[in-house]
Amino acid sequence: MKYYIIAGEASGDLHGANLMKELYKADPQAEIRFWGGDLMRAVGGTLVKHYRELAFMGFAEVVANLKTILNNIKFCKVDIQAFKPDAIIFIDYPGFNMRIAKWAKEFGIPTHYYISPQIWAWKENRIRAIKRDVDKMYIILPFEKDFYEKKHNFAVEFVGHPLIDAIQNTPPVDEAAFRKENNLDDRPIIALLPGSRKQEISKMLSVMLSVVHDFPGYQFVIAGAPSQEFSFYEQFLNSERVHFISNKTYPLLSMAHAALVTSGTATLETALFKVPEVVCYKGGWISYQIAKRIITLKFISLVNLIMDKEVVKELIQDDFNTKNLRAELQKILDPKHRENLRKQYDELENKLGGAGASFNTANKIVKNFNR
Repeated sequence: MKYYIIAGEASGDLHGANLMKELYKADPQAEIRFWGGDLMRAVGGTLVKHYRELAFMGFAEVVANLKTILNNIKFCKVDIQAFKPDAIIFIDYPGFNMRIAKWAKEFGIPTHYYISPQIWAWKENRIRAIKRDVDKMYIILPFEKDFYEKKHNFAVEFVGHPLIDAIQNTPPVDEAAFRKENNLDDRPIIALLPGSRKQEISKMLSVMLSVVHDFPGYQFVIAGAPSQEFSFYEQFLNSERVHFISNKTYPLLSMAHAALVTSGTATLETALFKVPEVVCYKGGWISYQIAKRIITLKFISLVNLIMDKEVVKELIQDDFNTKNLRAELQKILDPKHRENLRKQYDELENKLGGAGASFNTANKIVKNFNR
């Protein structure tokens, strides 16, 4: 079988890589062509475009890069036609993927969507396009099943959350060797996860680093995104207690004492590593003003959304400042608070189901063609 996979972000690259591994097991003759990143490329297949060329953050940024986006869509259609896949697998990235899904459906190409667009957060009217253009939807958040099936009468399959697989597959870390290799001392580590795009990293890190001198007993380590060069981060390394580690977020989280995390998939990753965290978000003024008028969710972090209550503190826009961040970081360093948080994290993991999301999804896709 020939599979065409489209993942447009770092998280999609991670989940796409694990899905590809399982596809090759379920279908040893698989031919895979994909949009993704270095993790997917390491598995095999043919990389068409790297997600670094695709990631634009926020409403204003999308508008500014609209010509590039439209050119990418046009190129993608031509590439799919040349490859003639038996199925297209979309991984999140809805603004781009739903356009391709509509086009693919018109040409009779089977469409599989792994990791649903978050239409429960905004753009719920996309359900019409999903019901029309998506043949099979594989969801990873437990509350999405009721949203699709009870509210919108659209059958979906809950496959579990792929982060559980990704974290379980992370090799054990030799902490002493890791510290030595990365010039870290013996003090507890506070991990800083500022995101993967330049716009958000610049906004987030300046505030995150403003609390460094208030916590002399700790060392702060920036988790560098694989999509960015070290030269971009150098401007933020202005303290001897601030370190930088690139493309080693999971090893870092496995030994972190606490974390300051930009809203997104990383908030859930941090929780599954059982690291106390403060969730942070600050967008461009125009993008934020638009977003707050159309998104009606009670929370922005996946941790709180899944648990349907405030488990981790969220500092959003103007609330994300030095004073508030200092106070919330102090709270998650308190032993009693940490113990309660870890119990909540255990409950969160139970809600997400067991391991096997990549295996489940790959086998369901392959079996669909063997009926």
